[in-house]
Amino acid sequence: MNEKYKGIFPAFYACYDEEGNVSPERTRKLVKHFMDKGVKGLYVCGSSGECIYQSKEERKLILENVMEEAKGKLTIIAHVAANNTKDSMELATHAESLGVDAIAAIPPIYFRLPEYAVAKYWNDISSAAPNTDFFIYSIPQLTGITLTRSLLHIMLENPKVIGVKSSAMEVEDICEFKLYGRNDLIVFNGEDTQLVAGRSMGADGGIGGTYGVMPELYMELNKLFDNKQIEEATKLQFKVTKIINILTSCKSNLYAIEKEILRRRENIDIGGVRAPLPSYLKDDEEKIELCIKLIDDAISKI
Repeated sequence: MNEKYKGIFPAFYACYDEEGNVSPERTRKLVKHFMDKGVKGLYVCGSSGECIYQSKEERKLILENVMEEAKGKLTIIAHVAANNTKDSMELATHAESLGVDAIAAIPPIYFRLPEYAVAKYWNDISSAAPNTDFFIYSIPQLTGITLTRSLLHIMLENPKVIGVKSSAMEVEDICEFKLYGRNDLIVFNGEDTQLVAGRSMGADGGIGGTYGVMPELYMELNKLFDNKQIEEATKLQFKVTKIINILTSCKSNLYAIEKEILRRRENIDIGGVRAPLPSYLKDDEEKIELCIKLIDDAISKI
């Protein structure tokens, strides 16, 4: 049953029209693009989807259009966390009504809550989608909340908690979750620069924001690891990490850069980014062209 969660899942980008509104047409086009590439599934309305800057209605509209194209064809995990329990539960109920495979949630941000309050927040969200699998999204460098062993054990009392998306910079977190979770716990590697390391520590697959501009490379990385070609996988990870390092050194927001690369490489225009994220700047032209060249060169060699 858990096989549907093993593989490469691009974190889906927000698709806007020229006025900056959510575009159903561009959303469906991007879903089709990823289906054509052969990815296992999509992680929708997460960090790369700019969810923190969107309304509930916009997030519902995005997920509705994703599901119109992908239901039954891709595994869909919908991130439903908002910064209050009521809105999060509403998004969870909506996601379940559409037939997503799983929902996911970061912990509440801004106020530093005790572990029992974080657990209640997650369990309340899960209760609003009682027939749907639940993934904990651990990204402590942004939320300020670490998924400790004790918090994990509290959450594993909920039978709908099926896994963790671990975007912590410390790869040993994946090992910790595998060691002290249930035997069937699914763990996604969420830090793109360490997919090989994450898989080595027990990750079942990967979810990442840079997957969208080079899914072929991540699928090849994953395949090489599955085939126990670790040396080849490591060499490809070095190439991917070099590209990521250039992407993240730009003055423009990372998602703005990725959308520009998609436009140039794949002829897919999904608009800009939602303020206050910095838009694409011409200062990054040279780095964008270098990233495109490195992506094309790496793909040509697989």
